[in-house]
Amino acid sequence: MKKTAEIKAEFEQADYTAWAELIREYETDERATVKNLLARYQRKIAAEQKEDARLEKMLLFERKYPEAELICGIDEAGRGPLAGPVVAGAVILPKECKIRYLNDSKQLSEKKREALYDEIREKAVAVGVGIVSWERIDEINILQATYEAMRTAIADLGVTPDLLLNDAVKIPEVSIRQIPIIHGDASSLSIAAASVIAKVTRDRLMKEYDELMQEYGFAKHKGYGCASHIEAIREHGPSVIHRRSFLKNILEENE
Repeated sequence: MKKTAEIKAEFEQADYTAWAELIREYETDERATVKNLLARYQRKIAAEQKEDARLEKMLLFERKYPEAELICGIDEAGRGPLAGPVVAGAVILPKECKIRYLNDSKQLSEKKREALYDEIREKAVAVGVGIVSWERIDEINILQATYEAMRTAIADLGVTPDLLLNDAVKIPEVSIRQIPIIHGDASSLSIAAASVIAKVTRDRLMKEYDELMQEYGFAKHKGYGCASHIEAIREHGPSVIHRRSFLKNILEENE
């Protein structure tokens, strides 16, 4: 009779699609440790089946347009912060590509986003990134800067998509067919992938800025207007990467 540790190792080394067969193989084992192990993996199977169903829903928009060979998801990160750039991501995934646990970047932990970022880069047909600076945001406003970042991300792909799936917006000055999707980053796998690319790219930039300007805490809050960030602005004044157009009320309070 195999030791429980050996059976556990079999499950750990197997793909989740093989777990049900392993459960059937050991279901007559009366040892409590084995029974508990099988029960745990039965719960894991249920969770994986739930994820399978979620991924099927996340591909509904991609499957809605079978005539489009290259479908590109578009999303941005950093519209709301007081500092730093706005970043857009553009991602073309292969047809029927399923990246498990890929979701709206806001629903993921930093560790999970980083892992998914690498997987997206590995599996995608093309990835594009657009970065628009805080100076440009002040010059043309955040909405226009976001559009500019998105257009740059599309150009950065290196290929021309047949269709764009956008998170909620329609991008001006783009001739490619566009489908705006409300809450697209939670409804389309392509947009979710773009969301992760944009978020991870921007977070990494803010960590680099934090090394140069540690008094503001950019690595922690990524430039968003939390209480500690606002207090740092009041104490030290704006940094070179702050969006002056976003700081009017804060700066007026200091006068």
